[in-house]
Amino acid sequence: MTKGALEIICSACGADTFLRREPEYDGFVKKGEKLVCVSCGHIYASEAEVPFRQKKNISIFNESDKFKKVEIFKSDEAGRNCRYCLHYVVNPFTQRCGLHNKIVQATDLCDKFEKMEEG
Repeated sequence: MTKGALEIICSACGADTFLRREPEYDGFVKKGEKLVCVSCGHIYASEAEVPFRQKKNISIFNESDKFKKVEIFKSDEAGRNCRYCLHYVVNPFTQRCGLHNKIVQATDLCDKFEKMEEG
């Protein structure tokens, strides 16, 4: 399993418990780790022997429960925002309409919309 998996079902005591990794030293040099059951102190020889507890994947929802894609704008309305208008002027302090000379937001709509050229 992975280094982070700590939940085990101990093969010695049968408890649903945790695994403790204790470092083993040879003087001041770390030479390995002991894998110990927290409940009974049983020492596992290797990571392969440890009976890690498997996570249960609960599936209460299926594909039919997912939301349908939400369309906010109609296809012709999406490009009519001030953001895509030829007269939309942005500076560091405000956003203005160059045609009406008033403060606007990028999502405002206008009857006199002129599409800005791409590029």
